[in-house]
Amino acid sequence: MPTIAVTRIAARPEPDVEVNSQFQPWLETGVGRDEGDDESNTAAAEPDLTSFSRIWRVFMTARIAIASVLVSLQLVVYMMGGGSSHFAVIVCGVYLLATVAVRIAGKARPPRSRFDTQWLLTIGVDVMAFSLLEYLQAGGINYAPLFALPVLLASVLGPILLAFGTAATVTVLLLANAWWSSLQGSELNTRLLQAALSGSGFFLVALLANQLAIRLAQQELRTRVSQSATRMQALVSDLVVASLAEGVLVVDAEGVVRSSNPACRSFLGVEDTRHHTTFMLAREAAWTPLLALVDRTFSAGASQKADVTLHVLGMLTTRLRVRTRLAQSSDSARDHLCVMFLEDLREMEARVRTEKMAAMGRMSAAVAHEIRNPLAAITQANALLEEDLVEPAHRQLTTMVRQNALRLAKIVDEILNVSRVQEQHLPQAGASLPLDITVRRITVEWAMQNATTQRFQATYGAPEAAVWFDEDHLRRVMINLLDNAMRYAGESPASIQVSTSAAGGNLRLSVWSDGAPLETSVRAHLFEPFFSSESRSSGLGLYICRELCARYGAQIHHQRASRVNSGKSFSGNEFFVVLQPAASEVAPVATLFETVSASE
Repeated sequence: MPTIAVTRIAARPEPDVEVNSQFQPWLETGVGRDEGDDESNTAAAEPDLTSFSRIWRVFMTARIAIASVLVSLQLVVYMMGGGSSHFAVIVCGVYLLATVAVRIAGKARPPRSRFDTQWLLTIGVDVMAFSLLEYLQAGGINYAPLFALPVLLASVLGPILLAFGTAATVTVLLLANAWWSSLQGSELNTRLLQAALSGSGFFLVALLANQLAIRLAQQELRTRVSQSATRMQALVSDLVVASLAEGVLVVDAEGVVRSSNPACRSFLGVEDTRHHTTFMLAREAAWTPLLALVDRTFSAGASQKADVTLHVLGMLTTRLRVRTRLAQSSDSARDHLCVMFLEDLREMEARVRTEKMAAMGRMSAAVAHEIRNPLAAITQANALLEEDLVEPAHRQLTTMVRQNALRLAKIVDEILNVSRVQEQHLPQAGASLPLDITVRRITVEWAMQNATTQRFQATYGAPEAAVWFDEDHLRRVMINLLDNAMRYAGESPASIQVSTSAAGGNLRLSVWSDGAPLETSVRAHLFEPFFSSESRSSGLGLYICRELCARYGAQIHHQRASRVNSGKSFSGNEFFVVLQPAASEVAPVATLFETVSASE
């Protein structure tokens, strides 16, 4: 069995992600662009922003939750008379409406490396709302920790430059609020120190969150590339296994078929489906030899080989050569799998016969060349001897020598013709050969040479047809068919008939004779080399005809057919050739010794 190697598809190299500008796959079309850039480029990239969209929705939902808590807190403080102002309630209410509006109508688009519209609608709104609340100090609550939300939002969804810019903006606002509070009578140093510490913490949060986002984005990109390579590897493996002529069967320790390719399902008589459905080997009694081989493989823990015969109901008996391989899992013995390779023994035997026939053909050609010269010397010596002989008995012996020498010469020529069929080149595809004119010329010459004009009849039904065939090769095909017809035809008129037709667009050449039906065993090997029902024939005539027809894309067949003569119907053997039109550019269909077993 030929070994098939499946080359592993190498995954693309893992991307090196830069911290400052390209740490997210979704920012490849958004980072570093100006506000006036074409928005369609960003929209075109949106189908690839699945992970970004998910994180964006989480942040937008968190903003709504925080805004709801702030509104509820302000209302409670206001109702309890805790000092909350009307303006603080209004700020929280407007902030809640803004977060809801962005969550519903906003699109998940990454903020750019500077303060653009997307930044203003999300991060900018948060900074503004929290700054107003911090300035108002409504209810005596410290709102500085809320600034962590916009800093995180800029760090996770944007580049590091935007994250640091947001942290710097928050720090400046806190310092400005501390200075303003000092004008109202608060201690300046304490408020400035608190603002500075908070700002330093925000810068640290921005850096850490950005680095974590980088790691997550890198890991996601690696996972995506790995999954793509894995899917491609699986597709290629499935394609290779599905196209194998050899059956592949994967069975577990319980006898459950996990996977099988079309060739294997054909051997087993299982309906071929697009999805690999599992089934039990014990389901059919005909599969018992395979199940026994699987059990033997698992019990021995080693590969097995055996020739089995499957008697599948409704199918011909199939003889298979089965080889098993044990795929062992490191987790558990129950996870071991048995991979079975099934090969049709008939195809193996056919390949062996083809190889033997090729070797025989080369040897026969070499022997024929060596025989030709001594045979010519024998023929010439016999002719010279025959000139000096007078007695009838002696001349009878020389006649026998001459006849057998001619027979040997014919066999040698046929063997050499097989080699010439392989060596000769094809004519140009545009070569045109008029069918009826060529067939008429060949048949008339043959009939006159063999004195069969009384029992020969020809019908030409394709006057306008031209075929793609070499004239010498077509002559050789017709002479072989006509010689066979004359050998088995009767002596009645029209016992040998040649006809051409172009019905239905098919160009057809037929040679018919009223011979007896061929035996089934003879018909099965009719076009094989060195096969003949007569002991005095080389068995190469029909084989040469098939080889020549195959070179021009033509097909030769045999059938029993009836012909009408003098008002009576006669059954006989018909050899017909379906020819290619001259305009067809047909490549050679077969080469010598490659189609020896085609009729089996």
